[in-house]
Amino acid sequence: MTPIQEACIEPLLAGDDLIGQSKTGSGKTAAFVIPALEKIDLTKNFPQILILCPTRELCLQVLQECLKFSKYMKNLESVALIGGQPYPPQAAALAKGAQLIVGTPGRTLELLKDGKLHVDKLKVVILDEADRLLEESFMQEMKAILEALPKQRQTIFFSATFAEGVTELSRLYQKDAKTISVNEGADNQPLIEQSVYAVEKPQKTELLMQILQSHPSLCTLIFCRTKAAVDEIGISLKQIKASCQILHSDLKQTERDRTVTLFRHGSLRILVATDVAARGLDIDSLQLVINYDLPSSPEIYLHRIGRTGRAGRKGEAISLMTAYESDLILEIENRSGLKMIRKEAPTIAILIPKIDLRKTLMRTIQISAGKANKLTSTEITSTLATSPGTIRSSAIGKIDILDKITYVSIAPEMAEDALKKLRAKKFKGLLLKMILI
Repeated sequence: MTPIQEACIEPLLAGDDLIGQSKTGSGKTAAFVIPALEKIDLTKNFPQILILCPTRELCLQVLQECLKFSKYMKNLESVALIGGQPYPPQAAALAKGAQLIVGTPGRTLELLKDGKLHVDKLKVVILDEADRLLEESFMQEMKAILEALPKQRQTIFFSATFAEGVTELSRLYQKDAKTISVNEGADNQPLIEQSVYAVEKPQKTELLMQILQSHPSLCTLIFCRTKAAVDEIGISLKQIKASCQILHSDLKQTERDRTVTLFRHGSLRILVATDVAARGLDIDSLQLVINYDLPSSPEIYLHRIGRTGRAGRKGEAISLMTAYESDLILEIENRSGLKMIRKEAPTIAILIPKIDLRKTLMRTIQISAGKANKLTSTEITSTLATSPGTIRSSAIGKIDILDKITYVSIAPEMAEDALKKLRAKKFKGLLLKMILI
């Protein structure tokens, strides 16, 4: 177990209310998911566990963790209550008797007010990224949800950082809560090299391109403050045919899900995003984080760079700083206790090696079938492993099976052969539609 898991699982199993805090990437999700799952009575078909998250992406990621740890819990029903996806299937899942619910405050409250979500027998409520959920934009919805829950329940707050409002809300909605804060030692600190370039606004995009075309990272996340900046950089990268997608709240949920899946699979070299991606985006292969725009606070900065350097891997974070942001850099350094390396922007772009930004770690095959068609990862891997034309197991990456669609990541040099093998195979007696993306 990681330190936060070792410290929290026992008191959570004992039923204590708890405030848990540790750095991003330290295993917090498992620390609350494992004891929560232990409390579910699978013979009862009503909501027992409610996990609230600030973003749709984090909801889906937490639900995936729940499904992973509950693999052998037969008859467990779960649902993600998130906006941007159809309301009726979520209501239907609740009517069927979902015991585990992961949701954003808006959609959760909507279903609660509509009488679709019944919480009178709820055992545990968990606020993941509690500091974000307690911000002004969520506060009204959060209070309405918490006040609708039964008084006899376990209430758990978890986050990497905590705002002052957490203590106040704890007094209102928790009972004798234990506070567990794990500040990991030097041996467990993320291995993130942090540097900063001084640059004025008109030259920022040019410098960004120079960094991307000289850095060997095959998996890069670029953060911007505004959706307009994300769109602008996305267009610039598409013009040079870079493997790139954008992520912000104006996109349809299906587009956001597909983009995050491709990035997580290693089939997308560059993702440009607002802070909608700063929390909960867990990408094993992420090598580089670039702060095209500095965030508004040191806490958000730590969440951003915490997307890399996870689980003992090395990572790098590069920030672009305009003159008026020098005080913010000093504040970030003071709060984090770390020193950023000052670097000078290259002045002769022609001398910088031009890396092919089209190259990716993996390719992804999209299959037009999923859980609803009873498609399994075993069927996919066994098909790829059979002769003739066997696809070696090391060339097969992540397999995500969603309700009506499946994504299979394959090493680029084997992708075309894998696509041919899968297209030639009948699944459940049918030839399925597939494309390489």
